[in-house]
Amino acid sequence: MRSNTIWKIKTFEEFTVSELYAVLKARIDVFVIEQNCPYPDLDNYDQKAIHIWAEENGDVLAYCRIFDKGIKYNETSLGRVLTTEKARGKSLGKLLIKYAVEIIENRFYTSEIRISAQDYLLKFYSDFGFVDTGKKYLEDDIPHTEMLRK
Repeated sequence: MRSNTIWKIKTFEEFTVSELYAVLKARIDVFVIEQNCPYPDLDNYDQKAIHIWAEENGDVLAYCRIFDKGIKYNETSLGRVLTTEKARGKSLGKLLIKYAVEIIENRFYTSEIRISAQDYLLKFYSDFGFVDTGKKYLEDDIPHTEMLRK
């Protein structure tokens, strides 16, 4: 079976209106609806991020945003990592993180990445070299841990 999945990497200014709508819809579907977390998704950081996502027929399947050093943390970082419900179980999340790490290494010339991971994903991120920093906290009533990759 041939995949129609397309990977895209864009700055905020490069988004088409349709792409931006699809990304925001995916983020709301996963974080607000599925995880039942009303939170301010539009946080004025999208304009400073590099956005990477997989899409099929205009639907977002997996997504994250990437930041250079000094925007969210002293190190580079990534966040808003998601795989939409219909795309789960296809290893797109693994590909997404692999590509995100490569983009950071190639554009920002570092392998140091700090993230805020939901606790149930600690093992997933550790497979990419992220290490638990011991900093644990609740964000929107969901247990999180700060992780660092060097």
